[in-house]
Amino acid sequence: MGKRSIAVRIVLVAVCICTAMLFGSTSLLAQTDPGVRDGGASAGGPVQGLSQFPNLMSAFNTGSNVFGEVEDVPNDGLGPRFNSNSCVSCHIQPAAGGTSPSLNPLLQFVNSRNQLPPFIQSNGPVREARFIRNPDGTPDGGVHDLFTIMGRSDTPSGCNLNQPDFSNASNIIFRIPTPTFGLGLIEAIPDTTLAQNLATSTTQAANTGLGGIHGRLNRNGNDGTVTRFGWKAQNKSLLLFSGEAYNVEMGISNLIFNTEREESVNCSPLAPPNSIFTLPAANDAVFDDINNFANFMRFLAPPAQVPGSLSDSTIVQGSNQFVNIGCAFCHTPNLVTGPSPFPPLATQTIHPYSDFALHHMGPGLADQVSQGIAGGDEFRSAPLWGLGQRIFFLHDGRTTNLLQAIAAHSSNANGQFPASEANAVITRFNNLSVSDRQAILNFLRTL
Repeated sequence: MGKRSIAVRIVLVAVCICTAMLFGSTSLLAQTDPGVRDGGASAGGPVQGLSQFPNLMSAFNTGSNVFGEVEDVPNDGLGPRFNSNSCVSCHIQPAAGGTSPSLNPLLQFVNSRNQLPPFIQSNGPVREARFIRNPDGTPDGGVHDLFTIMGRSDTPSGCNLNQPDFSNASNIIFRIPTPTFGLGLIEAIPDTTLAQNLATSTTQAANTGLGGIHGRLNRNGNDGTVTRFGWKAQNKSLLLFSGEAYNVEMGISNLIFNTEREESVNCSPLAPPNSIFTLPAANDAVFDDINNFANFMRFLAPPAQVPGSLSDSTIVQGSNQFVNIGCAFCHTPNLVTGPSPFPPLATQTIHPYSDFALHHMGPGLADQVSQGIAGGDEFRSAPLWGLGQRIFFLHDGRTTNLLQAIAAHSSNANGQFPASEANAVITRFNNLSVSDRQAILNFLRTL
């Protein structure tokens, strides 16, 4: 065979492969993640029906504005240690309230006194860093903020701080921002609904040969009620979630977290708590920042699935296989909210694709950090609504590829952690035909 003939054949194969990629054929290629879908954001607006209640709509709009504010040191109490200076800088993909964007906003904080930690990349996810253990070997698990206020034009005179030492990579785990869309609806799900759903799913999973799936709900240590926000479902309410984030991520104390995390002399010009409500008149209170944040998230609409996608036979095929292989036992498609003082949130059927329970995910995903009753290998089933427009996956943002994220759900036991509850499900996924695997990926990218 001549060189020209070989070259022609190579070109023809390349053309066929490119054609298959363009038109979604699986005859020549194995399944592929379709990637972040095109088009406008399918989230970011108010929950359906909110406009009928002007007071609630006003609270949402005010909260949205505050969520987008850039905080500084002398006026807002930023720092002395922080990860970012605005909620929206990290929660922006695909709209305000979302998760990590493609271009990392944290690079803006590099200056003469703040270097960029090695795990923060310009095209990588926004990450917070937690240390697994203290220097004496005891468990840590807390957030160690990436930056300090040093090197800024508004640094108070006499303040002197150094960044944490991030050189021990084996002692650091990461978390990326969780999307906040639809959180008011999640807050409105009764504990009994979550408990009943988990019990039913566990029984059904066992009846279909998936007895390894069980899960448990994280709970408040005092009143025993279900906690549901955060990667390990460690926070009870949106107000608590907001107050903790304000203090941990921006270093701004508030009426829930009312002391500075860093009490170095001359580094905090405002007396704590930095964020408080005001009382301009006897019967008129103005929300403080954490209530505004909570209101914004509370009334954010859930992400919308691609309109008409379920009329596509391939998407229906993927949705059916998602259920058939057992994904839906943890990523529950449908839940119903309970009574609520906010009518748009009351008795609504929602589609979060999560049971909000903790599951053992195996050594491969274990971060060795405990929060509430969640152990070092347990994570809340991440809600999948909005997944079609997410860029980074898993708690640490280790991949942008859905296939890799699915594969990471499987790992065998080691001497420290049990096997992942998802192992059998991932085996079923791997045993599907290429067409069925591709259909699941296509379905997930419509969410």
